[in-house]
Amino acid sequence: MNSYNSETTPRSTRAVASLEPGDIEAASSFVDVEIDLEAVGSHDLLVEVRAVSVNAVALKNRVAFDKATAPKVLGYDAAGVVAAIGDGVTAFAVGDEVYYAGTLARQGTNAELHLVDSRIVGHKPVSLSFAEAAAAPLTTITAWETLCDRMRLTSDSSGTLLVMGGAGGVGSMVTQLARQLTGVTVIATASRDESREWVEHMGAHHLVDHHRLKDEVSKLAPGGVHHIFSSFSAGNEQTYADLMPVHGQVVAIDGPKGFDISPLKQKAQTWHWESMFARPLFQPESTDQRTLLNEAARLFDDGVLKSTLTQTLHGINADTLREAHRRMEGSTMVGKLVVER
Repeated sequence: MNSYNSETTPRSTRAVASLEPGDIEAASSFVDVEIDLEAVGSHDLLVEVRAVSVNAVALKNRVAFDKATAPKVLGYDAAGVVAAIGDGVTAFAVGDEVYYAGTLARQGTNAELHLVDSRIVGHKPVSLSFAEAAAAPLTTITAWETLCDRMRLTSDSSGTLLVMGGAGGVGSMVTQLARQLTGVTVIATASRDESREWVEHMGAHHLVDHHRLKDEVSKLAPGGVHHIFSSFSAGNEQTYADLMPVHGQVVAIDGPKGFDISPLKQKAQTWHWESMFARPLFQPESTDQRTLLNEAARLFDDGVLKSTLTQTLHGINADTLREAHRRMEGSTMVGKLVVER
């Protein structure tokens, strides 16, 4: 297939879907199904999926999606091979190896074939396997947008960055990119021996235990931390305010309930939200994420960035995805978990 052809392009694909929101062990949470494919749009790629990764957003959506949208295919990372292209696509050709994070507005990547807007897709790093590449898009985009778009950090930036959840998927990429793209000092949280070893591998200058956050960070940065990446915000509002100097800033990716940022007011500190799905949902014409992923691919291929893949399962099917979610819900993951086809 060189481009979209309604006569030859598949109209359905095998996928793993949730039939209704619920507990991970519910039979309806993971079901092997055949789903219809939309027509390939002008900017679309039809991708033969080779590997997907599991992110926290998939766990949240599994228990909270609208049942009326079932069957709901989850999955927000993929690496694969282009099988067909829309008539408006110029940046890709059939046979290209790609990686991307998708969007909440369409079915997820846990399928044999997946439709995605080419404007949020990057060329896969040549040096990475499909599994290694699938581990990267969502966390890399989130980390890059956090540092460059929200915090406005550059190669000339200094100061101190606190990375909460340094051993997690996003925290791992925030640490790496901060070390490679900026001049800030990186302090990352990690408590278990395995987590501490991983965070050091990612390049953090200093490690602290989140159970003793205020005391340990204050000793390392008596003048305050200028930037905080937060993936665990609930209950930390006052601690963050105390740790930061005047005009310090927090960028958060979680969504705690009953959240109050008023402690930040006294020192004119700011709170930002980061969501890598914002551009695909509200600026679909933007090619910023394509550019970002292509630049990240260059950094991976140059050996500047390291893969965050730590666990691999095999078979994109209901049983394997259920096991992947079980492991993620344990809250002890270091790096990223990927399911290969």
